[in-house]
Amino acid sequence: MSTVILATEHLSIGYALRRGQQRLVAADLNLVLRAGEMVCLLGPNGAGKSTLLRTLVGMQPPLRGRVWLDGVDIATLSARQIARRISVVLTERVEVGQLTVYALVALGRHPHTGWTGRLTLHDEAVVRQALEAVDAVGLAGRFVHELSDGERQRVMVARALAQEPLIMVLDEPTAFLDLPRRVEMMRLLRRLAHETQRAMILSTHDLDLALRSADLLWLMAPGGNVYAGAPEDLVLGGAFEETFATEGVSFDRYQGHFRIHPPTRRHATLIGEGVVREWTARALERAGYGVVTSHEPASVHIAVTGEGRQPCWEVRTNGDMPQRVRTLRDLVTLVRHIQA
Repeated sequence: MSTVILATEHLSIGYALRRGQQRLVAADLNLVLRAGEMVCLLGPNGAGKSTLLRTLVGMQPPLRGRVWLDGVDIATLSARQIARRISVVLTERVEVGQLTVYALVALGRHPHTGWTGRLTLHDEAVVRQALEAVDAVGLAGRFVHELSDGERQRVMVARALAQEPLIMVLDEPTAFLDLPRRVEMMRLLRRLAHETQRAMILSTHDLDLALRSADLLWLMAPGGNVYAGAPEDLVLGGAFEETFATEGVSFDRYQGHFRIHPPTRRHATLIGEGVVREWTARALERAGYGVVTSHEPASVHIAVTGEGRQPCWEVRTNGDMPQRVRTLRDLVTLVRHIQA
């Protein structure tokens, strides 16, 4: 089993207020992070994810309990000692002026250099290795402000790698990226964790990618509960339903995503199969129709016909002649007209 890099012992997080009062966010947390693991921190807004991250990296003192970093109480370490063990990549875009990519990544060596900040041959080699690890060698001579969001985020990961930390902590690393770049970033972080045996903690709202990529999830629920475990274990155990419980939304354990439930005003029967049937049911749900079996009362009856990528839909109401449409947009328009 991998080495434990970070552990919390009966940790309580929150804020010290005036007159000795405290605002408790979460209590009695006993979390473990091992070398080579990628942990995704999930939870609704206001659950305390940022508070937990700040406490874990030593930026905020715990209310009670301890954070053990590589077997040492983090409260006993200096800022420089922590920086040699933990690197942080924040969501906010940091203005870096006219720095080149190479110069920015080289700043990651700051905890290891002397007061002059001069790089040794070893430091230069580490910077090059960090650029190679994120496939950014070709960007080294460019100015940071010229980069796309995806390129810039890879460079920030390289800077964090150049610190040679035991743990990399990333706050919403996919926040400003499009879908292909989000997938690319999660794959990169997972690969780096496994290949370099560094531990990764990243907060994210991207549930689908977290479920598919993380070795471990820390799921923060309102009220201070934190569920820790493999993504599949938390899904099967019902942690997602409890954490994100809200009116009109439910978590689909089979599909691994949330379903939005608008008020169902009418019912429809649906004959069809495969992916076309699945997307037809979604379109009807959005239009306010619940799909029922052929034995239940319904105001609209729909059959999927056609083949392959050119389906069509036959729609009939009780006692009326069937109508045919060739797109789901037209189907939604028709059933809404029937409903009205």
